[in-house]
Amino acid sequence: MMFRKIRWLFAAALLGCSTAQASDIRRVVVGLDADNKSVVMFDNRMPLQAGPYGLQSTNLWVTNSYPIGFSFKDDTASIPVGVSPLDNGTKFRVVEFPPLDAATEARMEPGLLMKAVGPVAPAKGRPVTHPLMHRTRSVDYAVVLSGEIDMMLDDATVHLKPGDTIVQQATNHAWVNHGTETCRILFVLMDSKQP
Repeated sequence: MMFRKIRWLFAAALLGCSTAQASDIRRVVVGLDADNKSVVMFDNRMPLQAGPYGLQSTNLWVTNSYPIGFSFKDDTASIPVGVSPLDNGTKFRVVEFPPLDAATEARMEPGLLMKAVGPVAPAKGRPVTHPLMHRTRSVDYAVVLSGEIDMMLDDATVHLKPGDTIVQQATNHAWVNHGTETCRILFVLMDSKQP
């Protein structure tokens, strides 16, 4: 009887793993239980959500206070957050950037992403020069996980490959994938003072 239960649980686990999409991301969140013992609070798959122009992303964890407190519930889906992190907050996310062809890039509305940032954008900075260029009032850490991408700045473009890291400090930038494969980047955005 016990062997049957174990076999069934093993089969269910394999079935659950096999149905996970390649774009899903496993998220493990740990914390302290009532006895101050470290435990897994959440162990789940986070699906990437479709966005404009083929972008896909998911927020893995969001906070809205500083210093950051400890949460024993998953507020990620219930806290509305846009391009920028919340005031005094952080945003831990993954974004997939598909290849962008020249025709689609030419049809994009000027200032597209900067308009999405809205009034919380830093006052310092030049007008954006590309539809995907934007700046947020945040310090962002990023790691290219797979694929390649160009980070466009005001007067320069930096080509990035897997393993490259970026520290973005409230500056104009655009992520543009002129390659042939999707680029996946892990981001941690932290609200900051005005530059």
